[in-house]
Amino acid sequence: MTPEQSLVAIAHITRARGIKGEVAALPLSDNPERVRRVFINRTEYEVESAWRHGDQIIFKLRGIDSIDAAEQLAGADLEIPMEERATLAEGEYFQTDLVGCAVVTRDGRNVGVITGWQEYGGPPLLEVDANGSEVLIPFAKSICIEIDVAARRVVIDPPDGLL
Repeated sequence: MTPEQSLVAIAHITRARGIKGEVAALPLSDNPERVRRVFINRTEYEVESAWRHGDQIIFKLRGIDSIDAAEQLAGADLEIPMEERATLAEGEYFQTDLVGCAVVTRDGRNVGVITGWQEYGGPPLLEVDANGSEVLIPFAKSICIEIDVAARRVVIDPPDGLL
């Protein structure tokens, strides 16, 4: 891996599991168990096995063979190179690709910059920094009418009272 290579988190290690060096992780992508190699703190590990256990995924990484070694990884992210992410269907976006995008209204008024997401069961909410104030914008087709990841811009048609 080259120093300039960009990585993206696919899971967050919560704790060691068992005595054989397995780690339990919260998934941050749809299918993190599909990968065969990951990076933790920019060190590469081969994934020996991965399976779902409740709402977590259990990873067994080559070279992590004890509970002590696994405990050292708690709190770290499992990452993969950006170019190894799954291919998305037309009209789908990685949340990480939208963070940092400018948000503007249909008439060209600058709203702010996307800083994160919130998800509570309905449509996801874009967290937008609007000159120091946080604005939550539903990530719905009726509101987010144009998304141009390459231009780092999301055009919205906000309903009355949203802004």
